[in-house]
Amino acid sequence: MKREKIVHTIFLKALDSVRPLTVVKGYLGKVRSYYSMKGFNGILVIGFGKAACQMAEAVEAEFKEELKPGGLVVTKYGHTGSQKSALTKIKVYEAGHPIPDENGIRATENIIKVLKEADGKTLVVCLVSGGGSALFVSPCDGITLKEKQMVTDLLLKAGADITELNSVRKHLSRVKGGRLAEIACPSEMISLMISDVIGDSLDVIASGPTAPDSSTYRDALDVLDKYGLAEKTPVPVMELLKRGAQGSIPDTPKKGDPLFQNVQNIIIGSNRIATEAAKREAASLGCKTEVLSTEIKGEARDVGAWLAEKAKDVRLHPLRGPERLNCLISGGETTVQVKGKGKGGRNTELALSFAMAIEGAEGITLLSAGTDGNDGPTDAAGAIVDGQTIAKAKDLGMDPQDYLDNNDSYNFFRKIDALLITGPTGTNVMDLQIIVIEPA
Repeated sequence: MKREKIVHTIFLKALDSVRPLTVVKGYLGKVRSYYSMKGFNGILVIGFGKAACQMAEAVEAEFKEELKPGGLVVTKYGHTGSQKSALTKIKVYEAGHPIPDENGIRATENIIKVLKEADGKTLVVCLVSGGGSALFVSPCDGITLKEKQMVTDLLLKAGADITELNSVRKHLSRVKGGRLAEIACPSEMISLMISDVIGDSLDVIASGPTAPDSSTYRDALDVLDKYGLAEKTPVPVMELLKRGAQGSIPDTPKKGDPLFQNVQNIIIGSNRIATEAAKREAASLGCKTEVLSTEIKGEARDVGAWLAEKAKDVRLHPLRGPERLNCLISGGETTVQVKGKGKGGRNTELALSFAMAIEGAEGITLLSAGTDGNDGPTDAAGAIVDGQTIAKAKDLGMDPQDYLDNNDSYNFFRKIDALLITGPTGTNVMDLQIIVIEPA
């Protein structure tokens, strides 16, 4: 089997391990036991994120008779798949990501409304997945959607990581940072979460709407200062954050708040699960495999260069035996500081940097892709490259460095037919890098 086929096969097996239908079904027996034990009279389903529809399909199939009216989920445009038509008791909204929009606000207002109408005999099943921070949106009083969009865009282009971005978003929201748990009281809630953040921190996944918040207004201000964005940030946003830092308005609910006694937060899918599945598949294909990390972060082009050095070293010094293929696997989420005007995402930028660093090398192939099927604002999941990728581009008169400098990695790979396009996968556990290496 060719290396390109091997990395693709491993990637697909990793995706299978975190399919929402599969991982949600694995926990519904526990949900049913708890439902029966506590004597609830119905289940209300709410959810937000790129995996919301598949997650909802699994819950509706199991609890169709117990579902109360009013359940709804919100997902990214184009991420409903076949589940939208399969859902008969749970309404589906589509909204903007990564920049929130009016549809997200409408969906969130409806979720708030049905939660306020629920009582202590209702079990709320909350389905949380990556992308929820943008899709589940309700700005604080005095903050407009446009202002929140502007702050999100500034932070994304500055290269802020997901923890930094969410510490700001939580403090501009009526529902993030544990505030949804406040709204849901006195109902009990089980929150099933597919993690798309490094370290699987409950308060960072979808900005932690049902979890105690470890960040503060001061932290949010520090993030804006770190990236030199304070003067570019809308005045009402800065005033709100400053009032919060001064203690003039209450901060988000913290650990130890009694309201969280009504909430169970359970991580059911993560990048670690996906990388372990990738490792097993690589081994079954005859590869000696090493997982480098499930917490890869930093500037995408720097990570690409670092991975290239790792790959070149393994080619010269195989993990085991000169006769076996070697496989390096990593996961996480890098960032891109946007300085150019091109089109691309963190995975294609990482892949371009990697390809430049292994130019002319034999026996090395990399796949870098987002598990949700979208790499930034593109229709690609990522790209597949090897030591001949750069030569192919140069034969077409392309300068790889120019494309990297202009953050135009998507168009670079489009022109040489090296994009990996999967379409929306229905899940989201950050990114995966899979490198297959033939010993020298």
